[in-house]
Amino acid sequence: MKDDYMLPFKYSTKMEHSKWVKEIPFITFPLEYQIQFTPPFGGAVSRFQVKKGDVKLSVYLDCYDALGIMGEPYWEVYPVDGENERCYMNDTDQLLRIIERGFKDA
Repeated sequence: MKDDYMLPFKYSTKMEHSKWVKEIPFITFPLEYQIQFTPPFGGAVSRFQVKKGDVKLSVYLDCYDALGIMGEPYWEVYPVDGENERCYMNDTDQLLRIIERGFKDA
């Protein structure tokens, strides 16, 4: 690992983390949600899981259409009725509605 100490910095530069930290909106989650932040992978800029009761949903932020084709940064939630559900990054109200639907569908 010592030889690879620059890899995280190169990845951060490639994914423009310093840019996105200024643009990703704050989200006010309901108190009954538990949030587990997870490392980004597979082209996502950010990832987390949301848990309510025994149900867990996966959420990621794709800012480069690496995993979909929205044309601008978007959140994806899985599973929602067995499928992926997406909304634009700045539409956090819609994101929360999608997450709640995912909990109801489980």
